[in-house]
Amino acid sequence: MRAIHGRSAHRPGKVVGKRIVGTLGAVALTASLLSACGGEQEPQGSAATTSSPAPEESPAGPTPSTEEPASEEPGANEPSAEGSADAGAEDNADDSTPAPDEDDEETGDDGKKNDGKKNDDEQADGNPEGKDGGKDTKAGEEPEEPDHIEYGEVSDRVGDLQQRLKDLGYFVTSVDDAYGGETQQAVFALQKAGGLSRDGVVGDATQQAADDGLVPQAQTSSGKVLEIDIDRQLVLAVENGSVVKVINASSGNGETYDAKGATYTAYTPRGSFAMYREVNGMHSSSLELGDMWRPKFFTGGIAVHGSASVPAFPASHGCVRVSNSAMDWIWDTWGAPSGTPVVVY
Repeated sequence: MRAIHGRSAHRPGKVVGKRIVGTLGAVALTASLLSACGGEQEPQGSAATTSSPAPEESPAGPTPSTEEPASEEPGANEPSAEGSADAGAEDNADDSTPAPDEDDEETGDDGKKNDGKKNDDEQADGNPEGKDGGKDTKAGEEPEEPDHIEYGEVSDRVGDLQQRLKDLGYFVTSVDDAYGGETQQAVFALQKAGGLSRDGVVGDATQQAADDGLVPQAQTSSGKVLEIDIDRQLVLAVENGSVVKVINASSGNGETYDAKGATYTAYTPRGSFAMYREVNGMHSSSLELGDMWRPKFFTGGIAVHGSASVPAFPASHGCVRVSNSAMDWIWDTWGAPSGTPVVVY
């Protein structure tokens, strides 16, 4: 319409015709808009019901949550898949949860207004009083802690355990109140030192061992020595007879295996040796048996090295596995250069 009025000042003879055309166009446009926006629109209740269908349940049902700890990954303190359980997975959503009711809030099925009130059945379904679900725990009352500490827990008592293990010399670098892979490795080492079940669960016996200050004794009395206890599957960093660090380890499992057309036994030899070769980085086995993180060889092809898999039992082809972070400590903090004595017993 603005174009019509703007042009009428210069062409008065065409004003009437253009107004008629403009009016007819406006009428047609109005009819078109009414047909598209309101005439065929479904009632609000039906539209709401069809526009947001309830989620379909997966044929397999909700995906279960798994929390198996494993040992540490390279550069991170994650537990091993070969060890015991890995750790802290988020709960999956329940696919069977029905979609929320999307009917009009003020009008019931009979067309009458509810005035914001719910009938008796709705009151029972909503369970505002907590009659069905809150029998054992009162409102605002926290559930009791379990009588043990295990992988995945985050609490002050986990922090206390971490600090205690660190003070005793077990390999713990972070006191963060979270029971993760590094803490699990330290608990394994404590349980091995005490001859306890190697399950990573801190029950009464394991807690008592920590409280009593249980630490394995060194077998050497002088110098800087890396001791490897095959029976208890531990690595000890020893200085002049004092154990400065206790590290969970996994050595040869005693089984036979084939590599490059030959048969070998997964055996870790005992005796007195010395570091003679080291690789500062990831090293691939010459027998194609896998990768080793920052290995330090002490006899033949046998080395102490970092691994992503350090379970609580013998599992290697003959080398001595420790966690990647523990191997970093041996390299960067403790030292153990070539020539460092290694005693395996």
